[in-house]
Amino acid sequence: MYLFDFDGTLVDSNFLWVDIDRDFLARRGLAPTAEYTDFVAHSIFPEAARFTRDYYRLPDSPESIMDEWMSMARRAYAETVPLKPGAREYLLRCRRAGRQLALFTSAQPELCRSCLEHHALTALFDHIVFAQELGVEKRDPRCFPLLGERLGTPLSRCILFEDSPAACESARDAGVTVVGVRDGFFLPEEARVRAACHRYVTGFPELLAAPFPPPVPGRTADW
Repeated sequence: MYLFDFDGTLVDSNFLWVDIDRDFLARRGLAPTAEYTDFVAHSIFPEAARFTRDYYRLPDSPESIMDEWMSMARRAYAETVPLKPGAREYLLRCRRAGRQLALFTSAQPELCRSCLEHHALTALFDHIVFAQELGVEKRDPRCFPLLGERLGTPLSRCILFEDSPAACESARDAGVTVVGVRDGFFLPEEARVRAACHRYVTGFPELLAAPFPPPVPGRTADW
């Protein structure tokens, strides 16, 4: 089964959240720190909201923080967040080859679903699973085993396309074949992503230019 991350992998949305974090905190006379950005970038929505409240000692409830983030992001996901170059074409290529496709994301479900509908991608996936539904973050060692149980698929038969270094590490440790996909947000950690992955690509055009299925060094699983 082919597993695809959403934010930063299929859609170019990571820097939208940089802007949202900056503007949200600026309304309160605050600014994001590197520590803050690193934590929320790898977190499911409720955990990010709780961390934001505690980190900055805000009077806001996690629920009100999430509501404010949603109001800042909703229109962009429904109308303007773009697909990564070649993402649609690669999904269609996988479909034509008879591969099962699953979307596995830390994105907020409403935002993700509206963006999928906007780009007419929903029907391409056999499964859509949200880390928020599993109750764990992708960097949690329990995450991918729980995903395997949800999908009813051995992790050794799964290939993940992912941009986040922490998620790549967690997936590889769980026995998933990992293809790292470059995203500008994680460029400062490119070496870490490369080290965590079985293969690293600059984007879907690189995969589309190669024979299908693409080779993965050291892995002989049927893609």
